[in-house]
Amino acid sequence: MMGRKTGEPAEESFFLAVLLTITGGFLDAYTFCCRDHVFANAQTGNIVQVGIAVAMRDYEHLIRYLIPIFAFSGGVFLAMAIKDRYVEGSPSVWRQRVLLVEIVVAGIVSAIPVGAAANVFANVLVSFLCALQAESFRKVGGKVFASTMCTGNLRSGTENLYHAITTKDSKFRKNAGQYFGIILTFIGGAAIGVCMSALFGEKAILVAEVPLIGALCFLSFP
Repeated sequence: MMGRKTGEPAEESFFLAVLLTITGGFLDAYTFCCRDHVFANAQTGNIVQVGIAVAMRDYEHLIRYLIPIFAFSGGVFLAMAIKDRYVEGSPSVWRQRVLLVEIVVAGIVSAIPVGAAANVFANVLVSFLCALQAESFRKVGGKVFASTMCTGNLRSGTENLYHAITTKDSKFRKNAGQYFGIILTFIGGAAIGVCMSALFGEKAILVAEVPLIGALCFLSFP
């Protein structure tokens, strides 16, 4: 289950999805615990906070939550630009470039000290990083998935579980297992993020470099 099937694209392997999902869970926990309780991955929470800030006329917090939203959009733009730049090459080539950018950005964030103003900048970079990943890695075994958020994975996993129960088809059972495995991996990444943030503060994000480098190696040397 963890390896790559013969003929399966490297960028759609379950093993790669696990590495990226660990990173996704880790980064969400890192920004929440270490960077002023902002969610860097799924922007729904930040968008809700924007609505609350507007209703409360709390413009300081409005700006605080708008910034990562715009940064996330910027990351999507860059991922698409990198894809267009390397469109003639292997599907893995442009994704390798994206992972390199992620690794560099995580390193920059680790050098930003914890502090009100500094955290804003750090959250911008992490949201940017997460958007790059979310846009670039969107399938596992031909199925749509997300490595930086869980709502869609939970819906898809539950759908496949229902079909597995009602049809007894092993394909649906396997799909459900993969989706729920990804969700558990995200939880594990978040738990690691909490522990590492408590131990190492802003430097904890360097731990996320490990699965990112592993993902880069996996794509570079299949």
